[in-house]
Amino acid sequence: MTALDTTKKTDWLALGAVTITVLAWASAFVAIRGVGTSFGAGPLALGRLLIGTVALGAILLLRGTWVRPGRTQWIQIISVGVFWFAIYNVALNAAEQRVDAGTTSMLIQIGPILVALFAGLLLGEGFPRWLVIGAAIAFSGAVLVGVVTAVTTTDTTKTDGDFLGIALCLVSAATYAIGVLSQKPVLRSVPGLQVTWMACAIGALCTLPFAPALIEDLGTASAGATGGLIYLGLVPTALAFSTWAYALTRMDAGRLGITTYAVPPLTILMAWILLGEVPHFLAVVGGMICLVGVGLSRRR
Repeated sequence: MTALDTTKKTDWLALGAVTITVLAWASAFVAIRGVGTSFGAGPLALGRLLIGTVALGAILLLRGTWVRPGRTQWIQIISVGVFWFAIYNVALNAAEQRVDAGTTSMLIQIGPILVALFAGLLLGEGFPRWLVIGAAIAFSGAVLVGVVTAVTTTDTTKTDGDFLGIALCLVSAATYAIGVLSQKPVLRSVPGLQVTWMACAIGALCTLPFAPALIEDLGTASAGATGGLIYLGLVPTALAFSTWAYALTRMDAGRLGITTYAVPPLTILMAWILLGEVPHFLAVVGGMICLVGVGLSRRR
């Protein structure tokens, strides 16, 4: 057998799933920013999770497969639902009411660093050399874009030095990491679609106290804002979390987490086109550095 035969082939299905996830999550930052004036942070999270729960539940019913989780699996799924679907979404929505989409997407990238670190420590994935190098390069690009975007933004609704907005971004990053690390082990025994639906439903239950505010916001929201809410529930939630779970069953958590460094440059481009948030040229440079880091982290 030749060296070429022993080299592990690229998993194109997993790569395609990651691509869908990255594009959908990048668009989510822009959509949240766009509808944030019509929906509060909590109501927006609840509406998004309710739509995602219904969509995922319909697909799950059509497939007709169900694996009964054990006690450990239930704890892990509840952790994903509470931290990644409930707390993460509320904190992210609140952050984007104070910080622009590009800066938010940069600060969230602290999450994959935490994922890679603790996946190596807790899940036994280790610290491959190229993963560490790629993470360091991508993180430096994220810092550059975040700083440049924060300094040069022309958004008049942003308050300079909004420490609450920055703190909420960090909360989102931490809960994202907890969610990924909780999700990885349970996917070994429970199908990804089922885990995603259960976590989404748990997140919806946690945010249910925002139901009266959601009804009130829906009564005053424009058709475009309501459409944005539906989009957030169907694409970045139902679709993207499902493709993420699929990819996570076929890739290391640390390596997969690093691929989300491709989200910020895409977010900045989308925000530029759709929201008129024009990036500084150094932000573009930082985005390219992020992509280089992602590429290096994928080396074996």
